[in-house]
Amino acid sequence: MKKKLLSLLLALAMALSLAACGGDEAESAPPATKAPAAEAGDGSWAVYWYLCGSDLETNGGFATTDLAEMMEVQLPENVNVVIQTGGAAVWQNEYMDPAKLQRWLYNSEGLQLLEESDTANMGDAQTLYEFLDFANENFPADKVAVTFWNHGGGSVNGAAFDEIHNLDSLDLAEMYQAFDAVWPADAENPALELVGFDTCLMATVDVAAVFQNFAKYLVASEEVEPGNGWLYSGWLGALADDPTMDGADLGIAICNTYYEGCEAVGTHEQTTLSLTDLTRVGALLDAYESFGQEALVAAAEDPGFFAELGRAAAQSENYGGNTREQGYTNMVDLGHLARQTAWMLPSAQSICDALADCVVYQVGGVYRSEATGLSCYYSYNGDIDDFSGYIDMGAGLAFKHLFAYELTGELAEGGEEYLASLDVQELPERVTLADTDWDGAPLDVNDEGTSFLTLGPEANDILAGIGFSLFYVDEANDQMLLLGTDNDLTADWDNGVFYDNFRGVWGAIDGHLVYMELSFEGEDYNLYSVPILLNGEAYNLQVAYDFTAGEWSILGASQGLDDSGMASKEMRLLEVGDVITTIWKLASYSGDDDFEMYAAEELTVTADTAFGEAPLFDGSYSMVFEMWDAAGNYAYSDAVTFDCANGEIMTTVYED
Repeated sequence: MKKKLLSLLLALAMALSLAACGGDEAESAPPATKAPAAEAGDGSWAVYWYLCGSDLETNGGFATTDLAEMMEVQLPENVNVVIQTGGAAVWQNEYMDPAKLQRWLYNSEGLQLLEESDTANMGDAQTLYEFLDFANENFPADKVAVTFWNHGGGSVNGAAFDEIHNLDSLDLAEMYQAFDAVWPADAENPALELVGFDTCLMATVDVAAVFQNFAKYLVASEEVEPGNGWLYSGWLGALADDPTMDGADLGIAICNTYYEGCEAVGTHEQTTLSLTDLTRVGALLDAYESFGQEALVAAAEDPGFFAELGRAAAQSENYGGNTREQGYTNMVDLGHLARQTAWMLPSAQSICDALADCVVYQVGGVYRSEATGLSCYYSYNGDIDDFSGYIDMGAGLAFKHLFAYELTGELAEGGEEYLASLDVQELPERVTLADTDWDGAPLDVNDEGTSFLTLGPEANDILAGIGFSLFYVDEANDQMLLLGTDNDLTADWDNGVFYDNFRGVWGAIDGHLVYMELSFEGEDYNLYSVPILLNGEAYNLQVAYDFTAGEWSILGASQGLDDSGMASKEMRLLEVGDVITTIWKLASYSGDDDFEMYAAEELTVTADTAFGEAPLFDGSYSMVFEMWDAAGNYAYSDAVTFDCANGEIMTTVYED
């Protein structure tokens, strides 16, 4: 196995390096030696690597693998990498101690243990500050990059989830606090060359707003990163070959080698990584505030704006899943959202122009073709607790008041004064799904057997989206199986009439029907999440449908978000011999019990395993139209039933 080989290489390299320092044990390594003070223009580089191993290291050895990649590079004398390790219950090598917080130096002489102490929470601002202060005092350089390695959770949940300390993470306020204590905030003359996140979901406008005070460049991913992450032999090798490079050159090297590494292992189709010039981000933040102000004024004039915004967000590229099974990161591509709303918000063009100016380089896969380099917050699920976190972390004011009004009908603190500054005197009362009688709305069937829902023109001002759920009904055994959701409808928004396009087929793996959820509806492709058991472990299979090619493809499997808001970093590719258990949701037909996960069928992955559409097997099926608004309220229509027999479908309206 590659990981075992790399671990052995790392162990050997460490042993040789420690022996060269005069000891066979980590404890016998010498104390830190302060490097000579760097002089301006001397060409020296230092990378301060905050390596919080977490379950990525415990379960997969991914940190060990990246350390081994680093050690493939012979660094010149003027480049140092200072590393702090911790935050993992187990390290998959013989030298890093999970009970210790350890500091290491990798330079032209190899890897050396500098010092160690009892474990501390790497998700705490004080721990980050102490490492940055130590590295800055002892290993200064002409150019400095600070990089984070771990999980990420976007603008609200931050990064560096410490497995030993209840998955506590560094939020943006804690990062600001720690950096400011070492390098006082100065957006005009930032101290650092680059800040980078080898984590998920941290290429956000809010992250850029924080780090413009400390660094010239930001490298981060909008989307979840696959487990292979950055290619350390690649970008550190580029730095070793040319230490005269600046932060922009280093950022480009990180992006290019990352994508090359993903291509090599087949995890590239949904990848993103961008390089943002933080010295130019001020214009973007100004445009973002104006964009939010224009949206807030539009909502004050017509609360139906929220429905239009919600539909635009649903059709904008979003990251980390944002489905009920995967969890909600509530991160959406800022530029794509701006393009989708440009017809009603003219300031959207300023967003696009500012992004084009400050995002100076990016790489991405075919199923992340709309990425513009930085994401922003949008509440897909209406969760108030998550929004409360955004209130504390988000850049600007306008969107905080806009989303508070959208989700609660009220403004955030200070909102009245803010509205007055926009010459808005009061807000009209919102109308949401909770104010309608659409729950249980009747369906009709036309002469062609197509079911349709009639709500009227007001649907355009209330609904952020509409789709349908499909159920298999087994009355004899008192069971209903939920097969999932889709958006295959024809929508007449002007008149509020919605027609199903159901064709009697559903998603399937090698012909085995699955539960599936729509996670992104685009012009060129849709993305779906399919919960499965993969060799007995819960995963979400990521599936794409390409409209141009008319083809389905399996992108890989991930584990979504956990309760801490931490995004799973591993994109697990299917391997021949893997055992997949398909999942449906089961409830009684006669009762009111909730649907629970149900293990349906088992199959073994072969070289020809594929996702596609399969005809429904004989039996009775029920379809319900599902409606939702921008505040996270849902309503469900009455049902229509489909009786399938020998490929023939008979549609009837269900009556109570």
